[in-house]
Amino acid sequence: MDVKKGLFITFEGQDGCGKTTIINEVFKKLNKLYPKKIFITREPGGTNNPICEKIRKIILNKNSYKMTPITEALLFAASRAQHINDFIKPHLKKNNVVLCDRFVHSSLVYQGYANNIGFKKIIAINQHALGHIWPNLIFLLLAKPKICLERIKRRNHQKNRFDLKSFNMHNEVYKGYLEMAKKFPKNLIVIDAKKTIKKNTDSIIKIILQKIKTYDK
Repeated sequence: MDVKKGLFITFEGQDGCGKTTIINEVFKKLNKLYPKKIFITREPGGTNNPICEKIRKIILNKNSYKMTPITEALLFAASRAQHINDFIKPHLKKNNVVLCDRFVHSSLVYQGYANNIGFKKIIAINQHALGHIWPNLIFLLLAKPKICLERIKRRNHQKNRFDLKSFNMHNEVYKGYLEMAKKFPKNLIVIDAKKTIKKNTDSIIKIILQKIKTYDK
């Protein structure tokens, strides 16, 4: 079996849901099945693009605490536009599979819902950035905010601006993802993040392989 069409797959969820660990495991397994056809990236930033990475540093920097929600949303959209142009679109044109850790659904939730900008404004802000690019599959990993916060506390890496948000903010993000899933259900699959990394990885791999099989026809 070969990948005959470009496939864009995004992974969404709260900070601490295990999303990044799972996308890396999915990438490793798929890469063995389809060498040189699977590519992984993330937002904000992506693939060491100097423009995107500079924007990422500004967004995540703990000293950027005075950043307004609308500034944050515009910066995400700017990074996304460059990311799509330089990485996502070229790989899809080559019929590759692109796995992306966060995409526009994160903006809908974090800036649109939790920061009260609204879904419609976020879509409007991202309209030119997205063009005609929309994920073929979205995996939304969800767990109660308390579980995610406990996982964040156990992390060894340096905390960024989003890791340090209050419990109330994490709770709003959780509610935002539930609301977003109702309003934008196209190609979206909810995954129980309380389950083990292995169980969720295996489930996601199975779904992706089936998507590749049916999408190629």
